[in-house]
Amino acid sequence: MSRVVLAMSGGVDSSVAAHLLTQAGHDVIGVFMRHGEASASACRIDSDEENNANPLNLPVLGNMSGSASAGKRADHKQGCCSATDAADARRVAMSMDIPFYSLDLQEDFRRIVDYFVDDYLAARTPNPCVKCNHWIKFGKLFDYADGVDADFVATGHYARMVVQGGQRELHRGLDGHKDQSYALFGIGRERLSRMMLPVGDFEKPKIREIAASIGLGVSEKKDSQEICFVTQGHHSDFVKSRRPEMVGATAGAIVLSTGEVVGEHNGYEAFTVGQRKGLGVALGTPHFVIRIEPTTKRVVLGSAEELLAPGLLADQTNWLIDPAEMPEKVRVQFRYNGQPHAARIEFSGQDWSTFRVHFDQPQSAISPGQAAVVYDDERVLGGGWIVAATEA
Repeated sequence: MSRVVLAMSGGVDSSVAAHLLTQAGHDVIGVFMRHGEASASACRIDSDEENNANPLNLPVLGNMSGSASAGKRADHKQGCCSATDAADARRVAMSMDIPFYSLDLQEDFRRIVDYFVDDYLAARTPNPCVKCNHWIKFGKLFDYADGVDADFVATGHYARMVVQGGQRELHRGLDGHKDQSYALFGIGRERLSRMMLPVGDFEKPKIREIAASIGLGVSEKKDSQEICFVTQGHHSDFVKSRRPEMVGATAGAIVLSTGEVVGEHNGYEAFTVGQRKGLGVALGTPHFVIRIEPTTKRVVLGSAEELLAPGLLADQTNWLIDPAEMPEKVRVQFRYNGQPHAARIEFSGQDWSTFRVHFDQPQSAISPGQAAVVYDDERVLGGGWIVAATEA
């Protein structure tokens, strides 16, 4: 029987993952990761040593005052690490009679927040959920698993571990609408052998059906949609709150690609490449953000055609295969909810740390700061972080 550390968020996916793992005979340890900005108050731990056995001498998530009864929902955004989420996760663990612990990662999570803020101030579009997966969920959680002699780490992600030729490979989830393999490309190749993704072989409606059939109160709980630490307002407000010395320092002109000035903005961190709405100017015809210039502080607008690019440059790579064995033809996905596109990969240098993507057809709104994930059919081969769209 294998010991499995399971990240439990209080949502339906990780809750059903707990059920599937226990039904398969695994020794499951549920872990709630406290790492949101609101966690200091929303996820406060109350000690309850009498009612929570702690044979591994780990921090125990005790009763959540005012939030443990089913049906009582505090008014939180649907992010992660609310008191409701913690109570839901604990309740599910109790119903399955599995140990449940809280792992305090607030110090580690500040790295995610700093990355998010710094990328926006560098005129990039960050993806904190992808970073969180390989820095924390499949980073620190593995450290925790090692500390309790666990064989595997599991989550409720919609992706699959597939064994081919004796090797474990990361593949897309069965449910194409919920697939989350894009967000997992940065996991260390050496950790694939210890990953478990129980819900990846199911479609979302089936997961909800399983949850309802075993009486889980979270069967109809909405999926998390928010960046967990941006609990209110626009992301640019959060950036300014973390870097108050930058307020006003990123303001500048809104210009057309011809150089014509058409307006002013209060900070380029409020914009992303490809953005059409909320530009602050009325031009009569659709215009998009085609470029953000941190040096000049200009936000450049243009047509849909001007958003197209035949390729991209990426660095900070992570490969789940030997890069020397990269197929000649691959597919590359460059945004979380996007589709993969036919392409070929060209490496720069011999260390495989930088690569260029040459798409078969030009693609729109390639955003610096987003991940470029490389696929061979359903298999994730790895990827990197977009530096810029390229002309060739």
